[in-house]
Amino acid sequence: MSTSKKVFVALEESPGKIGAPQWVDKVIKTEDEWAKQLTRSQYEITRAKGTERPFCGTLLDNKKEGIYYCVGCNLPLFSSSAKFSSGTGWPSFFQPIAKENVAMLEDRSHGMVRTEILCARCDSHLGHVFEDGPRPTGLRYCLNSESLTFREVKSEKK
Repeated sequence: MSTSKKVFVALEESPGKIGAPQWVDKVIKTEDEWAKQLTRSQYEITRAKGTERPFCGTLLDNKKEGIYYCVGCNLPLFSSSAKFSSGTGWPSFFQPIAKENVAMLEDRSHGMVRTEILCARCDSHLGHVFEDGPRPTGLRYCLNSESLTFREVKSEKK
């Protein structure tokens, strides 16, 4: 008998609009299933907790208005309105689109103590969060482009 695990996350209600958090099924797949769904580099980063080289990610210089989603399960994670240029070589944000959508885990790998950030719905490795970001949060969510997909939201202001 299998019991599905639930997570409390905020989903997209309509293009660019995030709703209130709700309970949904956690996305759980075998490593084979992940390997078939993701490209090799996406798999290395999201499932094997890798890191792309700085200044090489496809979303680093993206200036379009829209939402960044988890490449593994399409959960909305970050809005372009929270993106800033950190100079570190990775896309950086000062807050997630909904705090429930990002899980944090202590990471003691590579002789450091950091806070890893994961997709709350599928446990994909996204990057790390640091306490050297801008106002209003003072946080820098440092992400790998390979862990994200981006969808532009056209502004209705003209």
